[in-house]
Amino acid sequence: MKKVITYGSFDLFHFGHQRLLERAKKLGDYLIVGITSDDYDRVRGKINVAQSLGERIASVKATGLADMIIIEEYDGQKIDDIKKYNVDVFTIGSDWKGKFDYLGNYCKVVYLDRTEGISSSKIRSEKRSTKLGLVGDSYSFFEKFIKESKHVNGLDITSIYPEKSETTDDLVLKLKLNAYKSYDEMLKNVDAVYVKSDYNKRVNYIKKALKNGKNVLCESPICLNVEKCRELFKLAENNNCVLMEAIRTAYTTAYKRLTLLAEIGKLGKVLSIEATCTNMRRNDPNRLASLYEWGPNALLPVFQILGTNYKSKTFITHNVSGEVKGDAFTKVNFLYEHATASITVAEGAKSEGDLVISGTKAYIYVPAPWWKTEYFELRYEDPAYNRRYFYQLDGEGIRYELVEFLQAVKDGKDVPRIEHDTTMAMCKIMEDFKANKDVVKI
Repeated sequence: MKKVITYGSFDLFHFGHQRLLERAKKLGDYLIVGITSDDYDRVRGKINVAQSLGERIASVKATGLADMIIIEEYDGQKIDDIKKYNVDVFTIGSDWKGKFDYLGNYCKVVYLDRTEGISSSKIRSEKRSTKLGLVGDSYSFFEKFIKESKHVNGLDITSIYPEKSETTDDLVLKLKLNAYKSYDEMLKNVDAVYVKSDYNKRVNYIKKALKNGKNVLCESPICLNVEKCRELFKLAENNNCVLMEAIRTAYTTAYKRLTLLAEIGKLGKVLSIEATCTNMRRNDPNRLASLYEWGPNALLPVFQILGTNYKSKTFITHNVSGEVKGDAFTKVNFLYEHATASITVAEGAKSEGDLVISGTKAYIYVPAPWWKTEYFELRYEDPAYNRRYFYQLDGEGIRYELVEFLQAVKDGKDVPRIEHDTTMAMCKIMEDFKANKDVVKI
């Protein structure tokens, strides 16, 4: 019996997929179809897969062409599968021509011509795009944001409402955006807004967008008051809009995996979390805002793993000498019923930006900069049991965050990666710090 194997995501199954499988089937007597897992797609940079693995399997199965369906989960698996199933022919679309010639050492390799004019990517891109407007003055970040958005089908960044009136035509041309002098006018021409503005202005931007039925992706903290935060989520719900918090770390594969390991008990009982985030801003010493800038990142694993019901907290903060606005260094210590946590954030001091989650059986160590998590270790008393986890991270997580935002908008519901109680707990921290509550100055 002559065995043939092929692989693909088979997302939004179409006539081109059908034709590929039909021709693959004719190459032998038994067809094995490998369908990429959700995680493997993300690792390969295919973050725009619209259907779940189960849906994609069902589509391939419904053709009746596959004698066996397997799941592709890692690099190098094709060689393992060819050996395991005694495959005679490996085949794939001609757009991969030359890419898999190395498999010729194990079986015959055949590249099949693709059906012209049709692809899953084209189908996704031809659907109505979400028009996104940018609000704020962080133009260097907006450039990066726009670049990353090119990897996300169905998103079209069209506009900007600049907070700084001195924005020049050259800058607008560079970003290739429409610049509006009126926020209200921009809202008429977009479906959603991304807010990266001054901390004190975010509430008004979010509120106006939601009242106009526009979805919002906002940098964290979304506001500096817990009651206002609660009101914003309620407003989003009442207007059938998505309000999502932009902490890129939360949307990376590695971070999600390490929190799952803690949740399923691999560490035993978690007793301590220590998170450090620092980034020197001496080039602009009058804008130090360590807790506002870095607090949400550092607080994320604390509140998501230990919860938000801490017994007490203490801020220890420092301003550098001179007329400096904001905190150069802040440490927040938390006491829980059966655990403790500490975050250290700084824009005017430097430290090792790592993350340590300690438990009764093991601990997780994430090296600096842990908020751009690509790699972490699960460490035991006996090093023989240690495990290392590697996950590709592209674009600092921006593209993954955008995909989740678009998916939430498409589904018409807010299923947040960052829970609402976590967001409100972060706002409470900012509110208390601003009010000088539980603060010790050094």
